[in-house]
Amino acid sequence: MLLTAVLLLIASQLPMVASGIAKAGSFRAAENRYDNHEPRLWLERQTDPRRRRANAAQANSFEALPFLFAATLFALILHAPTGLIDGLLIAWLVLRAVYLWCYITDRPTMRSLAWTLALVVNMVLLFAPLHG
Repeated sequence: MLLTAVLLLIASQLPMVASGIAKAGSFRAAENRYDNHEPRLWLERQTDPRRRRANAAQANSFEALPFLFAATLFALILHAPTGLIDGLLIAWLVLRAVYLWCYITDRPTMRSLAWTLALVVNMVLLFAPLHG
């Protein structure tokens, strides 16, 4: 159960990774310095496609979390095998990390494939209590 909690904690931090990439190098920049007073406005003004993609990856990462957490809680409550839950969480994390990398480095086809596979893993997790 501890591993499950740690994996969910890691999943919850993926949006922060993307956010950090979107803002990286801008805190000490002479021009276009990150504005913590108006962070959304600052991000909207960005012309660097890598920053814009990282910000979009951050938003999508936040959107993916509710289904993951709900499916995990459902699986736990209905006593799915813990090893299966943890294995699926690890697979989801790997796929979502690949998704972030693909998004930020502008690989749209691979990104869509990673997104789809992570969604399938989430669905399998939701039905994990039916296993065995």
